[in-house]
Amino acid sequence: MNLDDLGKVLVGFGLLIVLLGVVLIVAGRVPWLGRLPGDLYVRRGSWAFYFPLATSLIVSALLTLVFWILNRR
Repeated sequence: MNLDDLGKVLVGFGLLIVLLGVVLIVAGRVPWLGRLPGDLYVRRGSWAFYFPLATSLIVSALLTLVFWILNRR
């Protein structure tokens, strides 16, 4: 691997991190994301457990659809 290839890999990782940051910013502005009816939230005194089950399923289905569409080409 020469320096040109390493540079391309680093630029690719940088773009991936920027894209992930944009997705997290946009996801923080969607008020219902993470608060769907199927998300589990249990609070007992000072202890709390939260598992976004419904949100995880929806995000997984959307990502599966996106990757399936991109893979068809």
